[in-house]
Amino acid sequence: MHYKRILLKLSGEALMGEQQYGIDAKRLDEYAEEIKAVVEKGVEVAIVIGGGNIFRGLAGASQGMDRVQGDHMGMLATVINGLALQSALELNGVQTRLQSAIKINEVAEPFIRRRAIRHLEKGRVVIFGGGTGNPYFTTDSAAVLRAIEIKADVILKGTRVDGIYTSDPEKDKNATKFDSISFNEVLSKGLKVMDTTAFTLSQENELPIVVFDMNTRGNLMKIVSGENIGTVVNV
Repeated sequence: MHYKRILLKLSGEALMGEQQYGIDAKRLDEYAEEIKAVVEKGVEVAIVIGGGNIFRGLAGASQGMDRVQGDHMGMLATVINGLALQSALELNGVQTRLQSAIKINEVAEPFIRRRAIRHLEKGRVVIFGGGTGNPYFTTDSAAVLRAIEIKADVILKGTRVDGIYTSDPEKDKNATKFDSISFNEVLSKGLKVMDTTAFTLSQENELPIVVFDMNTRGNLMKIVSGENIGTVVNV
């Protein structure tokens, strides 16, 4: 395998499938099968999931809700998604651990870096819920932070598009895809990969990011096998 330890970042919206909100059991099972396949190849997998399919703190703030309160609600939404993915993985025979940055001892372990690494070394999939545990930080920031802490080789950002384009491919038919691009080029071109805090943290720690289409079967395996799938952001 090209990568030994990966951090897979999934958006909450990805779990909706064809639905307008919530969690699509079929999509969840598809993701579980993809993750199981790479785990069986010996790849150590950690996962961070967003909560936008349930609640988004920024959206709540735009409607007059206190931003800190809204962000805490969003963090709890990521734990709900983590529980759902944990269940799907275990139904597929994959051992997992859910760790939360917010203490919810009845349903998840607290985030402890050394324990997380030990779980990975034992072949368990570790799902990180609760974001960073702090308001004003996105799950993109949580993904980069956890990836650095566990010494992941790469961040794999699963989206509904197959990479980074010169403009939004869903709106611009003339948009062209990058196979690879540097951190500095992303910034100079004003391309949206992650929020600025997360992206800068990844750049400073020289942690590569691969943006790819998670909804195409086999893509995750192709990436960890070293195939040129999606767009690689590197130094």
